[in-house]
Amino acid sequence: MSLDVSPALLEQAQQGEVRTSDFLQCIRDSLPYAWNLIEGLALRLCQGDDTFVDNQVPPPSEYERGQLLRVLSSDAMRNALEAHFGVKLAFQNCHRVALFRQDQLGKTYEEFISPRSQLLNQSPELRDC
Repeated sequence: MSLDVSPALLEQAQQGEVRTSDFLQCIRDSLPYAWNLIEGLALRLCQGDDTFVDNQVPPPSEYERGQLLRVLSSDAMRNALEAHFGVKLAFQNCHRVALFRQDQLGKTYEEFISPRSQLLNQSPELRDC
């Protein structure tokens, strides 16, 4: 299961629209490693002048890797995180998540998400990650 959904949040969803703030809190509580990693990258991006920042450090365990995979494989969670942090998320190799400035999705972003970059980012250590 990806998220630990409280009875109150489940009821909210059954009644209709879910408040974005409640959905984000559910993500934060359910997937703390993924949330903290993305939040830290967003802070780095905000404080610097770079077009993007990325994480190249594998998670400490499969548990944390699973959190990252779950948050990035869900369109709803990705969209909510992108809107909340004001970034565009990109992802390679089970742990290399990158955050791009939404207003600078040019050549650097296109290169990062290209098949060429995906292939060049492979290594034997990451084959079964």
